[in-house]
Amino acid sequence: MKALVYHGPGQISLDERPVPELSFATDAIVRMRWSTICGTDLHIVKGDVPTCEPGRVLGHEGVGVVEKVGPSVTAFAPGDKVLISCITACGKCEACRRGMYSHCADGGWILGNRIDGTQAEYVRIPHADTSLYPVPADASEESLVMLSDVLPTGFECGVLNGKVSPGSTVAIIGAGPIGLASLLTARFYSPSSLIVIDPDPHRLEVARRLGATRCVPSDREDPVQAVMLETGYLGADRVIEAVGIPSTFELCQSVVAIGGTIANVGVHGAPAPLHLEKLWDRNLTITTRLVDTVSTPMLLKTVHAGTLDPQVLISHRFALAETLDAYDVFTRAAQTHAIKLLIDCRSDAAQ
Repeated sequence: MKALVYHGPGQISLDERPVPELSFATDAIVRMRWSTICGTDLHIVKGDVPTCEPGRVLGHEGVGVVEKVGPSVTAFAPGDKVLISCITACGKCEACRRGMYSHCADGGWILGNRIDGTQAEYVRIPHADTSLYPVPADASEESLVMLSDVLPTGFECGVLNGKVSPGSTVAIIGAGPIGLASLLTARFYSPSSLIVIDPDPHRLEVARRLGATRCVPSDREDPVQAVMLETGYLGADRVIEAVGIPSTFELCQSVVAIGGTIANVGVHGAPAPLHLEKLWDRNLTITTRLVDTVSTPMLLKTVHAGTLDPQVLISHRFALAETLDAYDVFTRAAQTHAIKLLIDCRSDAAQ
């Protein structure tokens, strides 16, 4: 089969690899139909994720068709269309019992990290019964790819952890895929204002189309002053950090209201200052989280009902054979206007 393989920092290639086989009774082999690239994949390619070793097939998102299942798999059968969760969950360990699937003792974020992933024609899914979701017969498979990771991440780590509520004022720092996913799902709770801050005019225009009430170009306008003017100099009740660099985390601290919440979603690769000398008396909550995908069933229902349209996040489309080009486009998002890229993993016979 064809697969996108990581060979070390800065080195990826589309290689021929053996089709995976069942390793455990709880496994399923899924024939991939659609996948995508995540910002975390770029972190891997840069060498920022030491748990991902050279030789690994990348990718942790996608939709496919079950090819074969182990004898202990009861929820799925060959021929079933499935949504692959970015998080593998055994459903039995202490973390899973607490709904923290991302910290599963025998799973978590392992696809495309510690085991081979989804940017390939086939993938092995451990704990298939609790790591796959059935795709409704009339659902858009392309849209559902966005439910593997980006939408649950924005919703759980940003909106839920951020305690977004009706009438609240919300500031989202970063209008990349995660920031836009947070924006889309924050609208479930009817906040009074949704302020999006980003230097990229194209992404701000997308945010405006998706419901942002105020878009702040941070390279041309003081974002702190803009948030204060928008909120009557009170600051934002809920601030979602969706970038993952020290300056944006500091910006969150400058725009949050008394009694407010800062929900960190971004992946931080360097220390970020926490200004307790200014914040110690402001009754703030700061949250961190790795996506658990506990919200996936609910998000599936909203997509099926037409309440949520994940397809608006898809900006580019590629065949699996063009995955190297897709990585180049995604790496240069500011120039290419990339948000989420859809990768067609189907062979000609499977289309």
